[in-house]
Amino acid sequence: MCELRRKHPRWGPRRIAFVLERSGNVTPVPSRMTVYRILVRHGLVEPGVRRRKRSDYKRWQRDRPMQLWQMDIVGGVMLVDPVTGMLTEAKIVTGVDDHSRYCVIAQVVERATGRAVCAAFARALQRFGVPDEVLTDNGKQFTDRFGQGGEVLFDRICRENGIAHQLTQPASPTTTGKVERFHQTLRRELLDDCGAFESIEQAQAALDRWVEEYNSMRPHQALDMQSPADRFAPIAEQERDILGLKIPGVLALVPQQRTPPADPGPGRSLARAGRPS
Repeated sequence: MCELRRKHPRWGPRRIAFVLERSGNVTPVPSRMTVYRILVRHGLVEPGVRRRKRSDYKRWQRDRPMQLWQMDIVGGVMLVDPVTGMLTEAKIVTGVDDHSRYCVIAQVVERATGRAVCAAFARALQRFGVPDEVLTDNGKQFTDRFGQGGEVLFDRICRENGIAHQLTQPASPTTTGKVERFHQTLRRELLDDCGAFESIEQAQAALDRWVEEYNSMRPHQALDMQSPADRFAPIAEQERDILGLKIPGVLALVPQQRTPPADPGPGRSLARAGRPS
């Protein structure tokens, strides 16, 4: 128990108890409270009182994967110039599947411009297919809702591929709660302790390794201790080949991602195109 906690400082008693049970190497399997008391005794957990019961929270989610993606942008990736030592902050374009919590987008970008965000979005559509809906906040990369009211590049990609683009109400971050919760886990388990990277490529490689573990190996409490990959499946390859994917010319040079960092499940191949509805 202590070894798992030291290796994964952000894992709580419930997750540790689940991993011990799944390993089959511990008999009898300790309860969550037993794990908690042992971690407290060894100084690995500070005792405290939960302010709200887990049952007090009401979750909503789509019934199947690929019905809705939640997208956002998060900072916290520090880059250091190896010559001057100057620090700059890069961003990560993120996206999670609403049903499975599977991370479909995790792209490090120097600046979160509209084109950079749309390029990351287009790569995800090529890898997994086209979701029915995408939910975002009102950032200028996603919408001109509070500007002139025109169509930005992200809106165009959604429209041309039959994706319903849903926007949150202003000052309502809990609407995109799943991707925000993903950000919290990303910060705690990677960004808070990784230090500065010397290049975008180095940062992306570290992020890819973490996402592979998050998607395929890390048990998720909101999924009854399944991993996101256990519940995710992309659009069928045959359907994507028939319907195709429309990418605006400004993004036509986005390379296709034929080899994902993690296999979402047996028999769930990832193909090269998306689908409009």
